Amino acid sequence: MQNITADHPVEDQVRKVYYVLGKSSLPYAERCIASLVRSSTETMAVVILTDSPADAASVSEAITPLFAETRHSLRVIDEVEARERAETYYAQFPAIRQFREGHPCWRKITDPQMYAAFGEEVIILDPDVYFPNQFAFEPAPEFGVALMYQPPNCLLPEDVVRRAFEQHITMADHTDIGVCQFNSPINFFYLEEILTKLAEKPLPRSMHIESIVWAALAAQWGGGHFLPQVWHCYRNSLSGRVARRLGRSGVESLKRLNLKDMKAFHAGGEAKYWLVDAEKAGILGHRHANVTPTPKVRYKPFSRGKFERKFLLRRIAAKTGLSRLWQ
Repeated sequence: MQNITADHPVEDQVRKVYYVLGKSSLPYAERCIASLVRSSTETMAVVILTDSPADAASVSEAITPLFAETRHSLRVIDEVEARERAETYYAQFPAIRQFREGHPCWRKITDPQMYAAFGEEVIILDPDVYFPNQFAFEPAPEFGVALMYQPPNCLLPEDVVRRAFEQHITMADHTDIGVCQFNSPINFFYLEEILTKLAEKPLPRSMHIESIVWAALAAQWGGGHFLPQVWHCYRNSLSGRVARRLGRSGVESLKRLNLKDMKAFHAGGEAKYWLVDAEKAGILGHRHANVTPTPKVRYKPFSRGKFERKFLLRRIAAKTGLSRLWQ
């Protein structure tokens, strides 16, 4: 992996942080946001974009106390307000407007941008990203978008990825969208173009399509991965699945990670449900201060050959019964 030299940090900067989450994610999102609030060494302005006004009230009731007596600010925005804003903001981009009406996760691509000024930093966090140590965010990339690194990738479903290749849409490999960081704006004209191509046939309501779009934006826009050992994405490996079937607990699985070196831990999949017990066990407490900027890792394209091999192996695993090990 080739590193890109880190930029210099900006002093006394309020970091603009965005979440897109529903109230159903609160059992783990509350713990993750609490870790952000207590661990950040910088002042943050946090915006949570959620669903109905009733959901916004529930989210606000749960999350607002975390910000009491801190230097950070919180704003919760419901989907009614966001949809009205989108009708104006994306007036010239019908494919983007249509796309944001699909799976709620897709609004991570469209909605935070609407609340950012031109040239302003945008940091988007998944609600299952946990901050185990005192930390500082990286400086915003001078160009492009910074994304986390995932050892495989979550470019799914197969038919939509195949459609992207057939439409000559280049995608970056190993992209994980637990953390996204860029300077506003996104290239709306390219986003409109790729969404128009992908939506030539109706898109399935799959959260993973968000990853396809971010991977395409990364390949076109540039930037790089966050350093994987510092901004760590949980890998639900085959060996780990087997160990848990044999009795290893989720907390024991987390103990095996090098948490002391991490600024952020994306507890994807089932790992998000281990966080409460891991906190009670004392393995997620502050032990280090990770505030030094770290380099980025250059993106590499996801090749058509790798894609075909990946799904060929999946079909073989399904026919032979090996796929049960991944369940």
